[in-house]
Amino acid sequence: MKTHWLNRWEAVRSSFWFVPAMMVIIAIGLARIIVTLDHQLAHFSLVLPDIGFSGGAEGARSVLSTIAGSMVTVAGVAFSITIVALTLASSQFGPRLLRNFMRDPGNQYVLGTFIATFIYCLLVLSSVTHANGDEFVPRIAVNLALLLALFNVAVLIYFIHHVATSIQADNVVNGVYEELNQHIEHFFPDELGESDPEPLQGDSHSTGMYHHVVAADCEGYLQAVDRQCLCQLAQQFNCRIVLGYRAGEFVVKGCSIAVVQSDTEPEDGLDSELLDCMIVGKLRTPEQDPEFAVHQLVEVAVRALSPGINDPFTAMTCVDRLSAVLCTLTGRSFHSARWYDDDGQLRLEERPLTFTGILNAAFDQIRQHGKSDTAVTIRLLESLGRIASYCRTSEQQDAVRRQAEMILRSSQDSLNEPQDLADIEQRFQAIQDEMRQY
Repeated sequence: MKTHWLNRWEAVRSSFWFVPAMMVIIAIGLARIIVTLDHQLAHFSLVLPDIGFSGGAEGARSVLSTIAGSMVTVAGVAFSITIVALTLASSQFGPRLLRNFMRDPGNQYVLGTFIATFIYCLLVLSSVTHANGDEFVPRIAVNLALLLALFNVAVLIYFIHHVATSIQADNVVNGVYEELNQHIEHFFPDELGESDPEPLQGDSHSTGMYHHVVAADCEGYLQAVDRQCLCQLAQQFNCRIVLGYRAGEFVVKGCSIAVVQSDTEPEDGLDSELLDCMIVGKLRTPEQDPEFAVHQLVEVAVRALSPGINDPFTAMTCVDRLSAVLCTLTGRSFHSARWYDDDGQLRLEERPLTFTGILNAAFDQIRQHGKSDTAVTIRLLESLGRIASYCRTSEQQDAVRRQAEMILRSSQDSLNEPQDLADIEQRFQAIQDEMRQY
């Protein structure tokens, strides 16, 4: 249940409606509270100091109507600016990065502020009465509306500045990099060698007599897996579950999403309960997919290298950020993809996530699209040399060496300038020298 709620919360916080809706609810409550306070002051004939608005009912209606109308206009302008920014971001950085702009708290709070102020003014306006000589003017509420109008002017200025800076390439790359760092801290919290990823007790190789294939009931991206639920399910049915997919991969309806291994024939109802422990959706999400933000940086770099954009500097910035993340990963422990119960029995097994896989995801496409760009190729080799200096295991060294060799071969096939090739070979040799020091 926790995994399902986290998945839904991620979808909600990435939407444009949640924060504005909450702010509208707050505005409704605030309007009722302030108007009630004005009614109490009028009932006890209390007179406030003559500060701010001091007009009658007609003046209050005019002020509130003006503020409400202007807020609707400004909210429309802000929404139009947001759509333009999303269009530019989609064409230059890729449609997958629209999620980052939509979940930006600045954009959500700005839209919510304008809409909430509009609703507040409407509710206060409806409380202003002037009939049969009985006049009620909620002066505190009207003065608060004036303060909100001044505050909204400051919010509009902030919004224009925020949009102008948020679509700059360096800020986009840095935002994705910071999100990636948060995922690294979440997925790989342990330092290399601090914990034993796999218990020694229990039989980890017994496969059981029956192999029951569980077919996916829909197609889409595997967004999250409730591992605790699967382990409890396997313990309940006395079986072992082997997952065929990892979070972030695409699942086709009817494919083998899991295999249940047991000594007896599985009971009815196991398939549906097992599928309930997995979330399959239309979009790829970052909850359990550490490669999600890596692919976002790669997408920015690949688009920057396209002939239509031709921005190698942005691509090199992405390479620098990716290298920093991979340097961090060299010191983190990649836990075993096997999950045991309290008795040491293997209950769940999934495809492991490795340093080699993340390194390939980070550099493969950039290498393929940037093989004819000398500056990008050199930056790739320099980044690999930086990562090589942090390597702690033979697997990490082999992964770095393999990438460096592929970059060198691609350069030799794509570049004709001898001096460029000499610079590339020099960087490659530096990586080799770094490897020998290990």
